This record gives sequence, structure tokens and C-alpha cells, in this order.
Amino acid sequence: MGPRPRVRGRSLARFHEHEETTVYDHHKLGRELSLFDTDPLTGAGLPYWLPDGAAVRHALEEYIRSAERRAGYRHVYSPVLGKRELYEISGHWSHYSQDMFPPMDLGNEQVVLRPSLCPHHALIYRSRSHSYRELPLRMAELGDMYRSELSGVLGGLSRVRAIHLNDAHIFCTLEQVAEEAQAALSMIRRAYEALGITPSRYRLSLPGPGGKYVAGPEMWQRSTALLTDVLDRSGLSYERGEGEAAFYGPKIDVQVADGAGRESTLSTVQVDFHQPERFDLHYIGADGARHRPVMVHRSVIGSVERAVAHLIEQHGGAFPAWFAPTQVMILPVSQAQLPDADALARRCADLGLRAETAGPGGGSLGARIRRARLVPYQAVIGAKEAADHHVALRLRDGRRLDPQPVEDALARIGALVGSYSTELWDAAAS
Repeated sequence: MGPRPRVRGRSLARFHEHEETTVYDHHKLGRELSLFDTDPLTGAGLPYWLPDGAAVRHALEEYIRSAERRAGYRHVYSPVLGKRELYEISGHWSHYSQDMFPPMDLGNEQVVLRPSLCPHHALIYRSRSHSYRELPLRMAELGDMYRSELSGVLGGLSRVRAIHLNDAHIFCTLEQVAEEAQAALSMIRRAYEALGITPSRYRLSLPGPGGKYVAGPEMWQRSTALLTDVLDRSGLSYERGEGEAAFYGPKIDVQVADGAGRESTLSTVQVDFHQPERFDLHYIGADGARHRPVMVHRSVIGSVERAVAHLIEQHGGAFPAWFAPTQVMILPVSQAQLPDADALARRCADLGLRAETAGPGGGSLGARIRRARLVPYQAVIGAKEAADHHVALRLRDGRRLDPQPVEDALARIGALVGSYSTELWDAAAS
């Protein structure tokens, strides 16, 4: 994580300040930075995304889609509604209905806003016959789901009623489970490195007392043993958390904490023997007989809402360049350099970089630089730079680089952004 931004003028929202540590409140800071907001007419727990917030969200979504494609996942879309019967089969209705929105009457049927994507993916899997040669079959979706949360627990982006989830389900043989779960953990660790996130701890979430879990002691023992082995082989230290399992199976939860020490689950890996049986999923084995697959649930960045909430507080709005809302702020010194600034903005767009121009009509150069303090790269164009087709870069951390050819500067920025680096500049290129 880069240095905390120095703030002049309007102060950024904080919980509290110490001498060297600032703890940011995403509820307020996200609104101050025009990332998201809410309206009483949409209701509690239903934020909307403003253009800068949408840019952050799109960058995260494209990152995870690309990572999943490279890892052999195939992407699908599935409906946000399903018949009540679907969730009765999956077990959600009997074990999770208190967190679901009430069913809606539709003719002689009842439909429900889905609380989870896994039943839909089970239906997609069983819509076609499968051979053991196809497994593992990795199915991913960035999809919406809905939870009927009480208004008292809702807040900002961290706890919402409409959730955009990075979800995936791997249908595999029993022998493939450990390798797939291990690969999912590796994806999570790589994503956290790119996002600048440090997990607070790993938790093996197990069932606790009470009737909220499906029956089947042998099934729970097998899935727990598999995940325990995965964690032990990974070399990660972890804690066991009783009463934290999903209703259908144990899970590995990757926990993160905000600056005030409040912890939440961001990413998960789960092993599920329950839903393949409930939906009668099967594949044809090498022996020509039908066999039951295992379902590995996996979410790398969890819900986009919770991920962005954590990133706002983690970085104080000074995001790594690859998902910053504006990556390059172009600052012409005078009106005479506006055409060059506009040309640079167009070149940035051609290269896939998000750039804006802050012209001299917005005040002195110093004032415009201060307003752009959270932008990773400030590109200053004066008369000499314009004449030489150069640009003078100022980095968010205060470094000022010598004027350099525009194409060289953009190539170096593009390389850092394209590699999902948390660094602002390649030291070897300075």
C-alpha cells in the first residue's frame, strides 16, 4: 500500500487520527470522492454507483474475469429470479429463508429473488451430460443476489441488500478437490497482492450447534478433512471457527479488518457434497457408470460492494493506478496548451487509460494539482513540453520526473497498469 495522501482544503472522512496512522471511513469518504451514494427512494442497503465508483468497479470486474479466463474458467449468466421450488431443492428455503426476500406470486407459481448463485449453476451443469474427461468444469459469474438484511445492520457498501458477487463453482471428481481448492487459494493471494490487501487471518469455518446445518455427519467429516489438508499443505496459519460454516458445508474464509479492527469475510473456498446430491448431478466415469461430482464454491474478491468498501478504507481513496477512477490528470499550464492536453487525453483513451483534463479555467496550476492529489499521475504540459511533444509527470507520492516524450511516459504508465502493479513508477525507468 502506498503512502497516505496529504490532504489540503476539504479533509477526507476519518474515524480518528493518530500521529502516523489515519483510519478512513468508507461510508463518508466514498461519498466525498463521488464513488457511490444512496437515496431514500431506493431504500436502505441499495446504493447506486457514481461514474468514478463505476470505473473502480469495472476495473475490478475486468481483473477478475481476466484472471478466471487464464485459470480455465468459463463465464455464464443466470437469472436473478427462481421458483421457490428451486431453493427448496437446494436447501436454502429450509435453512436460509429468514435471509431471503419474500416470494412473489406469479400466476400459480411463486418466484424468489435469489440469495445465492450456486443453485442456478447446478442447473446449468445438469442441463448437459458430462464425461470425466471434462472435469474439472470451472463455471464463473459476476452475478447479482439479494439478501433481506435488517436495516439496523446495513451500512455503506459493506452490508447491502443487492450484492454483485464474484462467484464460481467447480464441478470435479473427489480426487480433484484438493488441487482445485488450492488453486483457488492461490488466485485469492495473487488478487490481494494486486489490490494491496493484507488478510487479517484465515479461518476454517465449521458447523456449530443448532439446526441450521444440513444433516450428514460423514459428508461434513469428508469435506472438513479435505479443507484442513488444503490449509495445512498451503503453509498458511489459520484458526478454526465453529458456527461459521455454510449450511451445506465447511469453508475457508479469508478475513480482512478495517482500521477500527472490525473484521469481515471477503473471500471464500467451500466444499459441497450436499447440492450435487440434491440436484442429482452426475458425470460418466471411465468405467461407463454414473458418478457424483463434488462442487467447490469459490469467490476470489467476494462481493464487489464489500471489496470496494475495504479498498476505500485501506487506501484512503489513493488507489493503485490500475483501478483508480482517473489514472492520469492532464494539467496544461495555460490556455495555449489546451490543444496539446486534449490530444494527450485522446491518446490515453486509445491506450485504455482513464484520463481527464483540468484546464487553467479551474484556477492556478498549484490549486489544480492539489485537487488532483489522489490521481496517480499528473501530466503537466507547459510551453516547452508542448513544443517538444514532452510531458512532465508528477507522481501522487510527490516525486517529480524530468520531462520525457509523451509516448515513453504513456508506455511506462500502461505497462504498470497492465501488470496490476501497486507501484507508481518503475525505478529502473527513472
